Amino acid sequence: MRKLIAAVGSVAAVIPAVAFAADAASSTNPPDGGNDRAVALRAAQQKAAVRRHRAAKRRAHKRAHGSTASPTMQRIAACESGGNPHAIGGGGTYRGKYQFDRPTWASVGGSGDPASAPEAEQDRRAAILYARVGRSAWPVCGQ
Repeated sequence: MRKLIAAVGSVAAVIPAVAFAADAASSTNPPDGGNDRAVALRAAQQKAAVRRHRAAKRRAHKRAHGSTASPTMQRIAACESGGNPHAIGGGGTYRGKYQFDRPTWASVGGSGDPASAPEAEQDRRAAILYARVGRSAWPVCGQ
């Protein structure tokens, strides 16, 4: 009988310790078993997926709209016209994505109205002008 009482007593002493340890473990870990690293990894993967999606949309937009401009030319166009190939500025003097005047447009092989030309043609003509005279063709936006 003494052995039985001792055994029950030792089991009774262990049960609260196990319960305390389990309680302490559950208070430091979220109930969903979430691991901080796993949560951070999922968040990083979602951000990367969003970045890839946005980049794919930009590439598709450029393909659809025919833009073939280099990053430098894109910056110039963004400054000159907001990248709008149909932009008209300077009271009608400057036209298109790169704000060509008609004599400059003709000097690089363009014909007609630069603002009516396809964007890819405007990109080509601007690249020709850039190769000839550099950024000086765009005194404000080329700098």
